[in-house]
Amino acid sequence: MGEHMNKVIEQIVKFKGATAAELFDIFLDPVKHSQLHNGATAKISSKEGDKFSLINGNLNGKNLLIVPNRMIVQSWRGNVWKDDDLDSIVTLVFSNTNTGAQIYLSHSCTPTQFKELWKEVYWDPLTKFLTERH
Repeated sequence: MGEHMNKVIEQIVKFKGATAAELFDIFLDPVKHSQLHNGATAKISSKEGDKFSLINGNLNGKNLLIVPNRMIVQSWRGNVWKDDDLDSIVTLVFSNTNTGAQIYLSHSCTPTQFKELWKEVYWDPLTKFLTERH
């Protein structure tokens, strides 16, 4: 790790009444992904190798590995990355639990100026989305 890097962010987040497949789908479906961010533009697909642009272009990257309904690995660049910052690597692993489903997150190589916003930008909106979908 260089001096411009944060530690790896590791989180396990549980969602009641959801399935792993449903959570997986929300991340890779442009319409659902956009709803997480109050209608912000989301261009994303579930194809390996495809590039994406999220939150009105504030977050860009590429799908590196897709295991349907189970795992997403992406490279990410946020609008706060400096030109010489490496892309960061996001791994999301989806699994069912007794009460719903969970997401294991590993986010590595984030630059120092990246403020960890997972709860604010993803977990809270995701909880809200799941509550309102019925």
